Amino acid sequence: MNSKVRWGILSTASIAREQVIPALKRAENAEVVAIASLSGHAKKAAGQFEIEYAYNSYEELLNHPEIDAVYIPLPNHLHKEWAIKAAQSKKHILCEKPAALTAADIMEIKQVCEENNVYFMEAFMYHFHPQHQRVRDLISTGAIDEVKQFRGSFSFLLDNPDENIRMNQVKGNGSLYDIACYPIHAMRNILQAEPVSVLTEAVIDDKYNVETNTVSHFQFESGVIGLIDSSFNMSFRHEYEIIGTKGRIMVPRAFRPDINNGEGLIIIENNDGRNEETLTGDIYRSEVEHLSQSIIDQTAPSLTLDNTFNNMKAIDACMKSIESGSRVSI
Repeated sequence: MNSKVRWGILSTASIAREQVIPALKRAENAEVVAIASLSGHAKKAAGQFEIEYAYNSYEELLNHPEIDAVYIPLPNHLHKEWAIKAAQSKKHILCEKPAALTAADIMEIKQVCEENNVYFMEAFMYHFHPQHQRVRDLISTGAIDEVKQFRGSFSFLLDNPDENIRMNQVKGNGSLYDIACYPIHAMRNILQAEPVSVLTEAVIDDKYNVETNTVSHFQFESGVIGLIDSSFNMSFRHEYEIIGTKGRIMVPRAFRPDINNGEGLIIIENNDGRNEETLTGDIYRSEVEHLSQSIIDQTAPSLTLDNTFNNMKAIDACMKSIESGSRVSI
């Protein structure tokens, strides 16, 4: 294996151009060698980022023998198809969230990845900021004593809904799939436990027929409660809070610390008073370096497909609860 993983990019989506390709350029163990676009923009992007190969089809890129891994920032409903095709082409995969539309889809992806001996990681970039490990350490050392509740929120005001794919009726859009997946993921990984049931309520937009707002009430076997909300028509929030018997921990820049120059913030309130800690991290660079190093070392990434499967199980249950109007087992 080379000292640098050679990456190909499937599409010229804005997140690829604005975040992931620049992060790969900053990474010490990765390089971008190819990009593909079905809309004819690959050559322009290749020139902008000094990428050697530009293709007008995804198949051409996947057939390139010098590519070790691919990044998939395609619309959500296309993730499964191209993840499977990439795995069949022996390419490791970084796939935008949500990695698929159902937990069953994830199991199909997992089978193909295992058959072809490739790694797959869902692109929850926030996970690689050091503030979250610090929160886990605070909990484990008893900073707030026994955890009783997790609250997580992700919302923003969506401009130009007529032109935004998030409002498309194709399954996999709406705020549940697009942004509630973040605090659900954080809840599971911070608490290091899986919820057993959920009741979700949603506001469905009459014009677009997608859920603009969701509120989910999760229950854990331990008795811990998780409250998660998401919205496309509320002010920008990306935060979570863990409440214990003797204090609470607040993380107000949880999911997009990059817009604060990578600076995260942890607020601890307990019997000792109030304390604030700031930690800085380059989340997109850390994400791509982590998977690249996993590929080089031939060790599974920390965000495994089993983790992805469990997150998708929770989202599946939220959707079933919206449809049934009742609490659903996970």
